[in-house]
Amino acid sequence: MKKTICLFAILAVSGALLFAGAKPEEEAQKAAEQWLALVDGGKYAESWKTAAQYFKAAVPQDHWEHSLYAVRKPLGTLVTRKLKSAKYATSLPGAPDGEYVVLQFDTSFTGKMTTIETVTPMLDKDGKWRVSGYFIK
Repeated sequence: MKKTICLFAILAVSGALLFAGAKPEEEAQKAAEQWLALVDGGKYAESWKTAAQYFKAAVPQDHWEHSLYAVRKPLGTLVTRKLKSAKYATSLPGAPDGEYVVLQFDTSFTGKMTTIETVTPMLDKDGKWRVSGYFIK
């Protein structure tokens, strides 16, 4: 009887951990990587459409597409991208309070071997993580 109760307790705790959900940094990173795949594939219009509402309100789609083409085209194709840091924040300069994760990636392209990409997903009003900022140095 004790073995059955102990096993049940272990299964209950394990199940609770599985359903607890990922940390915000992990969920935001997954959303950012999916979004970056669009950008890497030259799907700039789709990257705008899947961005956070805050982003779409701040940057018109045609401006985004032209700017991204001008910046990304000379870099060439993606060689490597490795997560450097992920920092959760509820306040960022120039942005409304909310839930954000600032991700930095060490990234290499065929035309520029050393860059840092900063991608900032935010928790959108519908509860999904979406990119609200993107910068390349």
